[in-house]
Amino acid sequence: MAPPRDRSNSEGHKLVASNRRAHRDYDILETFETGIVLSGSEVKSLRDGHAQVADSFARIINGQVWLDGVHIPPYQRAHGVGAHDPDRARKLLMHRREIDRLAHELAVEHLALIPLSFYFKDGRVKVEIAVARGRKKADKRQALAARDVKLEMAKAMGRQAKGRT
Repeated sequence: MAPPRDRSNSEGHKLVASNRRAHRDYDILETFETGIVLSGSEVKSLRDGHAQVADSFARIINGQVWLDGVHIPPYQRAHGVGAHDPDRARKLLMHRREIDRLAHELAVEHLALIPLSFYFKDGRVKVEIAVARGRKKADKRQALAARDVKLEMAKAMGRQAKGRT
């Protein structure tokens, strides 16, 4: 009998696309890993690393989570029947309890549900979505300033450790 595989290693993970603007524009409160319903040509296009998630969002409609605004270009070698609509809404796969809890949380606290990244995990496409609160312009500036201070401190600590002061 073979030993169980360790799924925590990064060997089976391949990042396809990430939403870098999300961390600047939102305060991330909670993240979820979800599956997604795709056609074959969409998966092949993702394997080639083609996806745009910058202005995308998720919403809950009739107890199902749908992802809108993601652009997955058609697979280059798919023609006619094999081609897909690049901007269609895609269904996300989550447990019923999670969906119900999210729907309640989003309705009560006026939060957003945004995708953070698309990646392959053990051969399957996964989407990391986040419950987030939007930042105002001043908050964005403060977050950037705090990041710059943290980076400068890390550089100074590195210089000090090397004895260059």
